[in-house]
Amino acid sequence: MSLALCVAAGGKAVAIATTLFTLSWTHSVEKTEWAEAWRVTPQGLELTEARVKGSGAGMDPGEGARLEDGWWVWSPDTPLVPELVLASSGATVSAWKLCHAGGCLELGAKADEPVRVSVCQR
Repeated sequence: MSLALCVAAGGKAVAIATTLFTLSWTHSVEKTEWAEAWRVTPQGLELTEARVKGSGAGMDPGEGARLEDGWWVWSPDTPLVPELVLASSGATVSAWKLCHAGGCLELGAKADEPVRVSVCQR
């Protein structure tokens, strides 16, 4: 059985054959870039790294963060999650950007149903 990433948004769903992806966005208040690296596992989604280009408004770098090329980078110690639910208001500075080896998807750019990202087994 192989793993894939399932993305559901606006009544549509897609399976992406990947085990690694990044999720990035621009913070709506601070206008600062944020990015996370995720791994798809049989047990759920694992956050392996977080990056932020600044701090403030609840987006301070995590414990053990180090400055690399203008980004605060750290490895969060968080449990695996079964899915990510991303807000989709259409009123924020940027959409969510999900990238994997095969390309990138822009998610949640307009008001719609929340975007759901989870593990799917094929």
